[in-house]
Amino acid sequence: EVQLVESGGGLVQTGGSLRLSCAISGLNFDDYGIGWIRQAPGKKREAVSYVSFSDDHTWYIDSVRGRFTISSDNAKNTVYLQMNALKPEDTATYYCAALEEGLSTWDSVSRYKYWGQGTQVTVSS
Repeated sequence: EVQLVESGGGLVQTGGSLRLSCAISGLNFDDYGIGWIRQAPGKKREAVSYVSFSDDHTWYIDSVRGRFTISSDNAKNTVYLQMNALKPEDTATYYCAALEEGLSTWDSVSRYKYWGQGTQVTVSS
């Protein structure tokens, strides 16, 4: 059974930082990469970052590049999203999700197979 559990969300002021964690179990990391996907009220889900374990590559959407950093601790089966210089437009529910590599590009949200429950990030102005 594959499980992904997010944590670390909260309320922060503009310019502040949060670190999200995704605890993963039951997943073969040779076959799957992990993405962070957010959904703001009234908007579609948007992939913001991704890490591929097969080649240790990372990807970022333009709006977060330079502010967000994805990383992993393989010994703990945990993927992190460090979010700095937060803006009100970053407010959303953030999900971690697993994508089977080779089937789609990282920003194809509908192709992610396993999802966590989400953690809320709110950035106040």
